[in-house]
Amino acid sequence: MIDVIFNHIQITGVIGLVFGYLIGSIPFGLILTRVFGYGDIRTIGSGNIGATNVLRVGNKKLAAATLLLDALKGVVAILIAQNFGDLHMVFGAALGAVLGHNFPVWLKFKGGKGVAVTLGVILMLSPLVGVLACATWLVTAFLFRISSLAALVALALTPLYIASFGNPKQIYLIGLMCLLGWIRHHANITRLWDGTESKIGSKK
Repeated sequence: MIDVIFNHIQITGVIGLVFGYLIGSIPFGLILTRVFGYGDIRTIGSGNIGATNVLRVGNKKLAAATLLLDALKGVVAILIAQNFGDLHMVFGAALGAVLGHNFPVWLKFKGGKGVAVTLGVILMLSPLVGVLACATWLVTAFLFRISSLAALVALALTPLYIASFGNPKQIYLIGLMCLLGWIRHHANITRLWDGTESKIGSKK
């Protein structure tokens, strides 16, 4: 009986991870910039496929659409898992969506940094914590006008928000996603330290 339960946990978690990855790996930033005639976003600015780099083409609406669609990847992955699986599938889908965005197979595993999709996942898993994380990003971005700094501060504080206001069972999963976000920002951290990081709206 125990073996059956353990195998079920493994199977549902893996299924969630796989379909979450496939949803997360849809490169909306790349697709939108190509559709609207801006070419390959990977040749612009930082080369990232996320909303911050899309903003560098000068189209705020396109950047906003990219941000929303990237966040929705996490939302959709969680919704599917909640409707068709158990908690293990939900957690697998959550992690899969972030991994898919960061390492999409279609782009030779060179994707974004996963901030928007991570926030989308957190909003679904713990709405209050998600709102606090988004608010942290907005306030930091408003004060310093640096997207990467806003993301790093929000990601750093989110595990504390979970511990204080959320479900402690989620802290390891969300903590892992936040840690991955920090790792993906390693080049930004270096530029922040050197004082050379670009500000929101900069073409560089």
